[in-house]
Amino acid sequence: MFSRKEIIVWIFVFVVSIFLAWELRLEGATMNENIKLFQTTDFKSHSGLDLSWKIECDALQDGEWFTLSKMIMEISPPFSKAVGIPRGGVKLGDLLNIHGTGKRTDPICIVDDVITTGESMNDFKRTKHWREPTEYIGWVVFARTTPPDWVNVLFQMPKI
Repeated sequence: MFSRKEIIVWIFVFVVSIFLAWELRLEGATMNENIKLFQTTDFKSHSGLDLSWKIECDALQDGEWFTLSKMIMEISPPFSKAVGIPRGGVKLGDLLNIHGTGKRTDPICIVDDVITTGESMNDFKRTKHWREPTEYIGWVVFARTTPPDWVNVLFQMPKI
């Protein structure tokens, strides 16, 4: 028979093993090696447009999101907090929120990964403004078209 001490050690080892396996699974989930950032595919955009190519930001890894947030912080005016539009803007919003000033006098920063028509950004701003009346700035990583005036862009498609 096992002693009480041996049983406790085995339980501890089991729990730690489960925890490590879970952490490694989660880490593996952020590795998007099989997803291509730029894809030729027919799909319908969030705003209902039929498009023939896609910018799939799920292909970006955590380190790349960190670098994008750093790029934005080098040129962005101060903001009180950052809020990511679900689903594409959440990770970037969390990274930028670390740099929020917390000052009510600074605008709230709304972020997303890709903007096509600007409809999502404007809708989110309208909804947020109803709950938190203040100034807003916006940031997106990629813009397929000219964004609304209040939205800044890291990578802009040329105007045709």
